[in-house]
Amino acid sequence: MLQARILESIDGAAAADWNALDLGGRPFLRHEFLAAAERSGSAAPATGWTPRHVVVESGGTLLGAMPLYLKSHSWGEFVFDFAWARAYGQHGLDYYPKLVSAAPFTPAAGPKLLVNPAADTDLVRKALLDAARELGQETGASTLHALFIDDAEREWLSNQGLMARLDCQFHWQNRQFGSFEDFLGTFTAEKRKKARRERRRVQEAGIHFVELNGGELAGDLLEDVYALHARTFAERGNPPYFTIDFFREIASTMPGMLMVKLAMLRDEPVACAVFLRGTDTLYGRYWGATGDFHSLHFEACYYQGIDYCIREGLARFEPGTQGEHKIARGFSPTPVWSMHEVAHPAFRAAVGEYLGRERAHVQAYIDAIRAHVPFRRAEPQANLHPDVGSDISR
Repeated sequence: MLQARILESIDGAAAADWNALDLGGRPFLRHEFLAAAERSGSAAPATGWTPRHVVVESGGTLLGAMPLYLKSHSWGEFVFDFAWARAYGQHGLDYYPKLVSAAPFTPAAGPKLLVNPAADTDLVRKALLDAARELGQETGASTLHALFIDDAEREWLSNQGLMARLDCQFHWQNRQFGSFEDFLGTFTAEKRKKARRERRRVQEAGIHFVELNGGELAGDLLEDVYALHARTFAERGNPPYFTIDFFREIASTMPGMLMVKLAMLRDEPVACAVFLRGTDTLYGRYWGATGDFHSLHFEACYYQGIDYCIREGLARFEPGTQGEHKIARGFSPTPVWSMHEVAHPAFRAAVGEYLGRERAHVQAYIDAIRAHVPFRRAEPQANLHPDVGSDISR
């Protein structure tokens, strides 16, 4: 017998039990990350993220979990449904609240139906989804969203009737490079020269980098890093998604998974790039600088991360959302997916038709942008869902 419960705080589950689920090696699905987001007030009811995590147990043993939030807005998700909300409002309907399964403020793919490796995957997934749907009915949620999912869940959720949405990010793949120069050797001569020139400009400015893990970030040093990254948000007129207390906590509880590249001009920090490290993937998260230094953004956020992955033997580097400028630095267009369930029958049909058209446009964009990769020979094509471009409702 499986029993489903709704947790109003991630602390309702033991950290060891949650982390024993198959998280796919993703640091932002760990109990410590989600707990820090809640305890720091970053993802909390006051910010529009009300935790309603689903857990499935048997005999007191945690067999599955679904990180889930009741949302009163659409900010911090990176899968944009503002047009859907406007359409609801134009018809006199409430789009909010909605249910969102995601790692807060984290546009990186990974499982959302987390299952103990010893459990029956289909059975536990079904129990999690059923509980989420029941919660949606109880709360009057207009929609259920599973953001940035992996391929296995996309197929399974599609078979359960959820609709697929395609987007594009730019990821780096490690082809077992022995050095950064080996990696540049795959570029055309023109693109290789440009990348070397960008790196040289940073060195000629007298800037060098210090690499720090979470355990080395404390006191004034963490304050400096946070202030640098907060500048990027301030330039856009917004506060940072995460508070400094969030970073203090993960620096303590996830020290080996938090990594910062600190750019130093003489003895003063002038820029930083904040990363999280998974089992085989590096995730670029935040960046900030005190001023406009030529090519420093590319060096701190991309080249330093690639160098790190080559040195550490990591397979992938996901530097975040958007940014066609990543193409020239060796990142390839990569399809990313989310899944959506719409309660209202008429809106479900309309959203399904829209998603079918949108997939065709996104696929055309991916095909077009592949022509601009800097490599001498095209990389292998990424696996695409067979429904891409077809006019289907899921």
